[in-house]
Amino acid sequence: MTAFAVLLSILATIFIGAMSPGPSFVLVSRIAVATSRSHGLASALGMGLGGAIFAALAVLGLTALLMQFEWLYLFLKLLGGTYLIYIGIRIWRGAAEPFKMSGTGATEKGISVSRAFVLGLVTQLSNPKTSIVYASIFAALMPPSPPLWLLVALPPMLFCVEAGWYAVVAFAFSGSRARSVYIRLKRWIDRGAGVVMGALGTKLMLEALRAKP
Repeated sequence: MTAFAVLLSILATIFIGAMSPGPSFVLVSRIAVATSRSHGLASALGMGLGGAIFAALAVLGLTALLMQFEWLYLFLKLLGGTYLIYIGIRIWRGAAEPFKMSGTGATEKGISVSRAFVLGLVTQLSNPKTSIVYASIFAALMPPSPPLWLLVALPPMLFCVEAGWYAVVAFAFSGSRARSVYIRLKRWIDRGAGVVMGALGTKLMLEALRAKP
């Protein structure tokens, strides 16, 4: 397999993984429908940067540390799970707040475009399992001696994959039809999103606790 074919294979595999439902999808879709398209795109960029960071760690071999030092991996899973539960509680508590519209679109108290970016980035980084997935895919598909250009190209290309997919999600959920549904069902949509985020965080923490020797 040529280096270019390896690159395409890795990008396709990561893209399929990004499309699977998870906390990242829940967060980006809710930010897009509850605030504005700009906010949704900012969170998508945060997701992309998180993916690029995981890719860079995999390229540098730093994810091997997580696999070698199990206690560090478990600690990060507990930390990530706690963060997702915290976000879930925040979303649930805000479910009863009225939806506000401004002249430039929808707004949500306490959420700026930069904050949406940070939420996307931290949510992406909150699950250390993603780093292991990246490392496993690289290990399975990389040639024994990959060319330097491939190692350099992977992080920015995977940024484009992750950010591109979540930008599609942001565009889809920031449309007028999606927002009209959200306005009618805000309380239940927010509570559902909060429950999903909390459940995913709880699952991450339970996995860490069960893995303890």
